[in-house]
Parts: sequence; C-alpha cells; structure tokens
Amino acid sequence: MSDTIINRVSDSLLTTLDLEELGGKNEWQGFDLKEFLFMELILKEKDFREQLKAHDWAQYHNKMVAVFCSVDAIIPMWAYLLVAVYLQPECKGVYSGTIDQARQQHLLKMIHQLDGASYTEKRVVVKGCGDEPIGEAAYLSIAAHLRPFAKSIMYGEPCSTVPIFKRKT
Repeated sequence: MSDTIINRVSDSLLTTLDLEELGGKNEWQGFDLKEFLFMELILKEKDFREQLKAHDWAQYHNKMVAVFCSVDAIIPMWAYLLVAVYLQPECKGVYSGTIDQARQQHLLKMIHQLDGASYTEKRVVVKGCGDEPIGEAAYLSIAAHLRPFAKSIMYGEPCSTVPIFKRKT
C-alpha cells in the first residue's frame, strides 16, 4: 500500500461555479424616492425635477444603485425613467427595488448572460456556501440555464456534493 496522498477532488475535472463571484463584488447604494416627496406622500412634478437637478449624483459614481420608495406612496412611472436618466451616466447599474432585491436582479442578469455553451459536457458544481445570501431564484435560473449543456450538475462543495442532474449517455 502506497503512502502517497491523492487529491481526488482536484483530479475529478469538476468545474465549480460560484454564484457569488458571478454576481461580482459591487458597491451598492440605495436611492429612496421618499426623500423627494412632498410630506413623504406626494410627488410634485415641478419640485421633483428641481430636486433631481440639485441632487449630488456623483455619490453614485461606479456603484450599483437600487431605486425604491420606503413609504407607501403612488409614484408615477415617468419618475423612475427620470431617475434612471440622471443615474445612468454615474453608476454601473440601476435596478428597481431594495438593495437585496436589486442584487438578486443583477445576479439573474449575470446568469442569463453566462455562456452556457462553455459548460458543454462539463461536470458542474454550483457552490453552496458563501458570504452573501444567494436566493432560490438564482439557483432555479442557473440549473435551467446549464441543463442543456452540462454533463452533470451538482450542488455544494467539490468534496461533498448533492447530485442534481446527470445527462444520460
């Protein structure tokens, strides 16, 4: 019997896909429309436009921005368009919802942009542990996205996986 230690994980030809890395390390900032409402209830067009013109947009430079309203108010749809027009030159991305919702939307966008063909006939492990919570929508999306290509899909860590899908040969 040999005393040589063999790393079966590194020899297994598994491809690990970390959804946290796929989403990227971005700095996120919220943009709360509440601050632009009259008495935190009503959006007055003229006042809103003036406030947007005077707002310091540089604070969003190179950040991902989540646009939301933290109070129960009726916000006209054109207001979101106007905010996006101001944000776009400064920020890396604009999403609707809270920061957590925006992160989820961004991750789903990155999954849909992923080249599935690069995973053709590969044994893919979708990483299961990380510092940031990954919602169920991302796991649903990545499995559906990779299934037409991957030889197999597993969940967890390369040393301990849960089998999800295996292509029948």
